[in-house]
Amino acid sequence: MTQTTVTSSTTTTTTTPSGLRSLHLIRATFSLIWVALVATTSASLVSTDKPTAIAAVLLVIYPLWDVIATLLERRMAGTGSTDHVGTANIALGLAATAGMIIAVFSTIGTALLVFGIWALLSGAIQLVVAIRRRRTVGAQWPMVISGGLSVLAGASFAAKSASATSDLSTVAGYSAFGAFWFFVSVIALSIRSRRAQR
Repeated sequence: MTQTTVTSSTTTTTTTPSGLRSLHLIRATFSLIWVALVATTSASLVSTDKPTAIAAVLLVIYPLWDVIATLLERRMAGTGSTDHVGTANIALGLAATAGMIIAVFSTIGTALLVFGIWALLSGAIQLVVAIRRRRTVGAQWPMVISGGLSVLAGASFAAKSASATSDLSTVAGYSAFGAFWFFVSVIALSIRSRRAQR
């Protein structure tokens, strides 16, 4: 889901389906590893708990990884300052990382609020990018769904962050769904590439 891969309208023509396929596979794999770590070390932490050191590291790493993935795509596409959407996503990810560093010294609920706001905004960016890419790259319906779900999930996290029953398992579930849609995107892009070669 949020795991946003971003390219501006001026750079979509240089982003190839094979490049996106590889990047989406990397992102899906990262998400599954992250989910496994959260599930085995932190999923039982509820909103009023203070994050453990492991939970804090995992929560900070997630938006930071999105920044790294955006930079990887920018390098793959050969774009720089012209990638305005990518720049916005990088700034958002860095702000979320900074906010999370502060939030993890408070409660899980505070961290969920920061995570929810980031998921909502980055999901909106992912949705816009996927819609722009439909004509130039194609096979973007998984990313449209993923971006839309990220917006809804982010709003839900933010709304429920003050609830005493909220816990990190919801964030793990969010990331797991994100991994699923990135895997679906890999398959959709592979099918499109094979059809284009015929």
